[in-house]
Amino acid sequence: MRVLVTGGYGLIGSACLARLHRDRHALIGAGRSIDEARRRFPYAHWLAADFGRLTSATAWRPLLADVDAVVNCVGVLQDGARDDTRRVHVEATAALFETCAQAGVRRVVHLSSIGAEPGGPTEFSRSKAEAEAHLATLDLDWVILRPALVLAPAVHGGSAMLRGLAGLPWVAPVIGGESGIQIVSVEDVAETVALSLAPGAPAKVRWELAHPRMHTLAGIVAAFRGWLGLPPQRPIRVPRVLEKAVSTTADALGWLGWRSAAHSTAFAQLAAGIVGDAAPWMAATGIRPKSLEDILAARPASVQDRWYARLYLLKPLAIAALALFWIATGVIALGPGRAAALAQLAEAGLDGALADVVLVGSAVFDIVLGSLLLVCRAARTVLLVTLAVLPIYLLVGTALAPQLWIDPLGPFIKVVPLAVATLFTLALLDER
Repeated sequence: MRVLVTGGYGLIGSACLARLHRDRHALIGAGRSIDEARRRFPYAHWLAADFGRLTSATAWRPLLADVDAVVNCVGVLQDGARDDTRRVHVEATAALFETCAQAGVRRVVHLSSIGAEPGGPTEFSRSKAEAEAHLATLDLDWVILRPALVLAPAVHGGSAMLRGLAGLPWVAPVIGGESGIQIVSVEDVAETVALSLAPGAPAKVRWELAHPRMHTLAGIVAAFRGWLGLPPQRPIRVPRVLEKAVSTTADALGWLGWRSAAHSTAFAQLAAGIVGDAAPWMAATGIRPKSLEDILAARPASVQDRWYARLYLLKPLAIAALALFWIATGVIALGPGRAAALAQLAEAGLDGALADVVLVGSAVFDIVLGSLLLVCRAARTVLLVTLAVLPIYLLVGTALAPQLWIDPLGPFIKVVPLAVATLFTLALLDER
């Protein structure tokens, strides 16, 4: 069967792609950024597909040429600079479903979410529910899968946050209260997708995918700490005011292009609980879902897992620290440090109007560099520019003021750890 998997390099999409490859399906992967996906999944044919633009049958029709089935794994948590929840979940998704009906692509497997209800607590859940309702009106052999909190060997979004919280030293912060949370392994989700594409598979069904056991977020984080080999920590309830501050900051950063599991949407979904009825799914498929203990026991944690857990929350801290460093450097040079900076330039042989031009130009450059580092799309370029500029700064500075190498405050010596911090941050930028 020729199968189009949208969102094919995402957490769930990549697991589905790998599982369908085992069944020898001819696979087409679709997503926004496919260069890396081509290298990671060479057995699939990749097509560029931006749900932000694919909102009509005309746009979708070329992607569905000679396709027998569609597995839709695309989803976004919250509106931001790169994401429009309604456009992705409703407009583009509805256009995809309608084009499938027009093009004769009868089998559609749609990945939704437990809690997708018209009266849900967030636009995420409400828009997911609207997409489900639209699909159910079409004359297609549709299957709607509603996973609980998906756990996978790879991590992204909520599962990444779980490991980040588990890796924190000294404290085990609790968010979302004691709301019930059910989990499901990504392997069980992918297996269900594979069964849904098998000959004679049920159609026009809506299944909730979850292990029946209920957890709390604190319990899941504690289990991950044990899996990582870290000693247990006493859970500490995060005050509502701090939780609000964190989610507000994450929401603001979303408009700079950063995706975070700490968005207000994530907190609202956790507070509402992630609970479903898995009995119909288990009865129809015969799948006995893996428990949390089964998932963790299947793959012992490695040192790389510990690194990831400990570095997860250091990534935003490193980006913020470098951005603040460059912005503060420029502001200080133009403000309270102006006289000292001009004195150093004069000692190096630059004074008068030339010194002013050099000072203002370098200060503005620093401020722009730091500000752009806060923009997701620009961050990698900014870090690379930083690595290119630092050696030039040292060479020019050594030629003009070699005495600064033995300055007790070490203005030149400090460039070395700054370069290392920049390299460190550059290595952490990948989202998937």
